[in-house]
Amino acid sequence: MIAKGRVSDLTRVVGTGKYRLTFEVDEKPNEGELNALSGRTLTITAREEKGKRSLDANAYYWVLLARLAAKLRTSTTELHNLFLRQYGQPLVIGGKRAYVIIPDTDEAEKKALQSETFHIKPTSETRTDKNGNTWRTYFMLRGSHEYNGAEFNALLRALVDECKAQGIETLTPDELERMVVAYAKRKA
Repeated sequence: MIAKGRVSDLTRVVGTGKYRLTFEVDEKPNEGELNALSGRTLTITAREEKGKRSLDANAYYWVLLARLAAKLRTSTTELHNLFLRQYGQPLVIGGKRAYVIIPDTDEAEKKALQSETFHIKPTSETRTDKNGNTWRTYFMLRGSHEYNGAEFNALLRALVDECKAQGIETLTPDELERMVVAYAKRKA
């Protein structure tokens, strides 16, 4: 059950030492739901209601990415990975760039581009094992959700430029700047 309302009273129950929290809700709750929950132990979460956020920079990135992917007839995942390869940030562990070695085949490359779990960028370094199989070294990249304001700004602006080149309508520079500044403040 989810309800919109406000706390109206907090009292301590004499004898048990427990607390009774009373909410005043805006709409009549569903009686069937209330009956089903009655007497059960519940996990209750109350948080301040915030108005719907306007389109933020991250959401805008994914909207534009979907539009561009449709225009280019590819998936958003593959296009996102291609953008990360070009404008992405390395994954650094212990002061060193992380890397992975995968088979140097078209199938492995295709799977890498379709991955939602990890993001990698190919290098020119290859190795051949004793069985004649070739392996390519890829640098691992951080997911864009980990980017600071400047890093995400570079990624988003590159996407905006590509969308413009493909004739896809984008926000005005002022609107884009407002979103990027808000994103940077949130990530700070």
